[in-house]
Amino acid sequence: MVIIMVNSEELLKFIKNRRSIRSFQDKQIQDNEMEMILEAGRWAPSASNKQPWEFIVIKDREFIIKVAKAASYGRFIKEAPVLIAIIGKTRISPKWYIIDTSLVTMNMMLMAWSLGIGTCWIGAMNREKARQILELKDTDYVATILPFGYIKGNIPLPTLRKSKEEIVREL
Repeated sequence: MVIIMVNSEELLKFIKNRRSIRSFQDKQIQDNEMEMILEAGRWAPSASNKQPWEFIVIKDREFIIKVAKAASYGRFIKEAPVLIAIIGKTRISPKWYIIDTSLVTMNMMLMAWSLGIGTCWIGAMNREKARQILELKDTDYVATILPFGYIKGNIPLPTLRKSKEEIVREL
């Protein structure tokens, strides 16, 4: 098996250029691009390779609006042409489902960015209401509901980051 490595400087530049996008064009995402986003999520690492997740792709406009009502901060998600709810299966991995679904989310966000598709982590939401809307089991955890869409308007400027001296410590 041949492992193809990417240029590390280019990868770091790519990661630094990623932005959270909250404004989307009224245009459906290509099926092959959605497949790549889902595949990036599917290949995320997980504790003991348990893969304690489910992805719910939401394209129906009325359902998107219904789901958006569960988000207290991310009301802009109702403008997205597609949402992906990332669901943690607590029974499969009771200790690690939150971390594992977070890794899925970042993989999907990076793949979307590589395709010119914007998204934004939605953390503030009524998870119980979202769980009911999505008709999930009591043991399912709504990690996030990611909005996806082609970027509308200007890409935001980078936000400030703490210096390495503030966050790195060597022992």
